[in-house]
Amino acid sequence: MSHEKEPVEDEYTDEEQEEQGMIHTPISALEEFGINASDIKKLSDNGYTTVQAIAFSPRKALLTIKGISEAKVDKIQAEAFKLAPKMGFETATEVKERREEYIYITTGSSELNKLLGGGIESGSITEVFGEFRTGKSQLCHTLAVTCQLPVDNGGSEGKVIYIDTEGTFRPERLASIAEHYGMNPNQILDNVAVARAYNTDHQMNLLVQAAAMMTSSRFNFYFL
Repeated sequence: MSHEKEPVEDEYTDEEQEEQGMIHTPISALEEFGINASDIKKLSDNGYTTVQAIAFSPRKALLTIKGISEAKVDKIQAEAFKLAPKMGFETATEVKERREEYIYITTGSSELNKLLGGGIESGSITEVFGEFRTGKSQLCHTLAVTCQLPVDNGGSEGKVIYIDTEGTFRPERLASIAEHYGMNPNQILDNVAVARAYNTDHQMNLLVQAAAMMTSSRFNFYFL
């Protein structure tokens, strides 16, 4: 059975976002609720690219944005609360049902998958640490490929954002792993957006860019 998949579309309908558990609403949606386009641009320029980012942020953080008054912050955040899902209480049953829809991405190792409860959990942050040459880079390279597999085969049919802080990213490794899984290497590479971070400020800038990218397409994010 071939693991090759069709290219992932960049846009999702509301129904598709619901099915995939996507909770990132582009900040542009606030314009439909009376928020001025210039204020939305100011928020976006300061790294707030989703409605959820605004809803989850402390009020005092939003007040530091030049050109946005206290009254505007209150209005913007009030509208963000209305649009952002799961901001209040819910039943444990609802949490259970939502967790049953999570996707687990294979690490390429059945034993490691077992230790992780099925693989790398979607919608979560997984930290991997270890000494030099313990396989951290290899794991990230593998996941950059396996996350593109069909869901039934241990993937998430998504794209990849890979921030490389050590200069260890190697596209030829991705191509080799793709061939191992019977996937098209060129297609796999096209679905990986990679950036080399050179300092802390650059890393923060790349994270802002990554947040904007993730509002329009389903990405898996790797930071090494």
